[in-house]
Amino acid sequence: MKARDLMVPVNAFLMPGDSVEEFFTNIRVVRSWEKTCGIRSLPVLDAEGKLVGVLSMHDILKAVYPSYLYETDLSLFTWDGMLESLAPKILGKKVAHLMTKGVITVRDDHPLMECVDHMLKHRISTLPVLDHDGKLKGMIYESEVFFAVADALFGGKE
Repeated sequence: MKARDLMVPVNAFLMPGDSVEEFFTNIRVVRSWEKTCGIRSLPVLDAEGKLVGVLSMHDILKAVYPSYLYETDLSLFTWDGMLESLAPKILGKKVAHLMTKGVITVRDDHPLMECVDHMLKHRISTLPVLDHDGKLKGMIYESEVFFAVADALFGGKE
């Protein structure tokens, strides 16, 4: 199986100048094929359609989580209401400030096991798929790989 066999065509994307609100609007609408797992990240394309990053739910959570908490002893810390009070700080931020840059990609003719290798070694759940001209063709999501494993195990009868 090749990357192109499992990739989800790109039907929603962001641009670096978009506000983070665009991510929330798009992520609630986009769903992955006919499966039940929703998409958790979107590609970020420049004006020429070139992939410049990916914005994920993980990126949003990192933006909300204060950096000072990484260095703090939290044993006596109170968490109540903290998320709700910190979440609004990302409103109005641009996608370019929150997205992951330097994205790991694969070509559409790469073997699926190579895709899994990248996902596991780089701890990523989304893998953009490019054609031979470097144009974004689709995305491979961890959930799609999971369902391919289930199909291999159970012959599509999961």
